[in-house]
Amino acid sequence: MVMSAMQVAYSQDNTIKGLQTDANKKLEEDTTFKKGWKKGGFFTLNLAQGALSNWQGGGDKSSFSVLALTSLYARFKEGRHRWDNTLDLGYGIVNTTSLGSRKSDDRIDLLSKYGYQLSDKWFASGLFNFRTQFAKGYSYEKDAAGNQVPTLTSNFMAPAYVLISAGFDFKPTSYFSLFLSPLTERFIIVGDDYLSSVGAFGVDSSKHVKNELGAFLSAEFNKEILTNVTYKARFDAFSNYKSKPGNIDIFWTNLLALKVNKYLSANIALDFLYDDDAIARTQIRELLGIGFSATF
Repeated sequence: MVMSAMQVAYSQDNTIKGLQTDANKKLEEDTTFKKGWKKGGFFTLNLAQGALSNWQGGGDKSSFSVLALTSLYARFKEGRHRWDNTLDLGYGIVNTTSLGSRKSDDRIDLLSKYGYQLSDKWFASGLFNFRTQFAKGYSYEKDAAGNQVPTLTSNFMAPAYVLISAGFDFKPTSYFSLFLSPLTERFIIVGDDYLSSVGAFGVDSSKHVKNELGAFLSAEFNKEILTNVTYKARFDAFSNYKSKPGNIDIFWTNLLALKVNKYLSANIALDFLYDDDAIARTQIRELLGIGFSATF
C-alpha cells in the first residue's frame, strides 16, 4: 500500500505537469513578444472518476479524483539571452471508496532556466529546479479488526528535490526541445524524522540528504496534431555517476487534450515512472478526466 500511495503521488504530479504546458504554448505562439519580460498565469481543474461493479477481474471498487493547478510564469528575452521562470502550485485528492481511504497530492515546483543562444537551434543553458509538497501524505492498510490505519508516506520537504544542471538546449522547432546535460547535481531531501528513519526515497536510514551527480536528458513535445486535439509529452532521464549509473531514472508523461470550448476540455493522460531508489519496477498510471481551464 505504501508503494501504491507513492505511485499515485508521482503520477498525479506528472499529470499536473502535463496540463501546465497550455500556458507555455500560448506564450510561444505570441509573436509580439520580441524582448523584455512576459508574465502570465494558467489555472486548470481536472476531474476524474472510475468504477468497477461485479467485475470478473476484481470488483466493487470506485475512485474519484480532483486535480487543480495554478501556474505562474515570467520570461525574459533580449538579444541572445533567454530566462524562463515557472512556479507551479498543485493540489489533488484521490478518494477510493472501496478502501474507505483518501490520499492527497500537492506540490510546489519552481523551475528556472537561463539560455544563451549559440545558433538558430542551439542554446548554452543552466537549469535550476526545486520540488516538494506542503501537506502530509498517507497510505492506508487494514489492521486485524478491519480498520483503516494510516501510515505516513510523505511530508513537507520529505521528499524535496533540488536539481542544478548545466548543458545545451536543442530547439529545432517551436513544438520540440531537447535539453542535454553531462553535469547535473541532484539532492534528495527527507526532512521528516520518521521517514528518514525508515530510509524513504532512497536516502540512507537516519540521514536527511542524499547527493547525486550524473547526466540528465529532458525532451518535450507540444503540438496540435489535429483540430482542437493537442498532444503533449515530456521524457526525463537521469543517470547517477556515483551509484549504479546503468539504473537510469525515467519519467515519461503523455497527455492528449481534446478542447471542447474556450474553458472546457477532456484529457487522457498516461504516465510512466521508473526510479530505482523508490521502487525497482515501472509504475504506470492512466487518467481520463474533464477539465476546466483559464489563462490570465
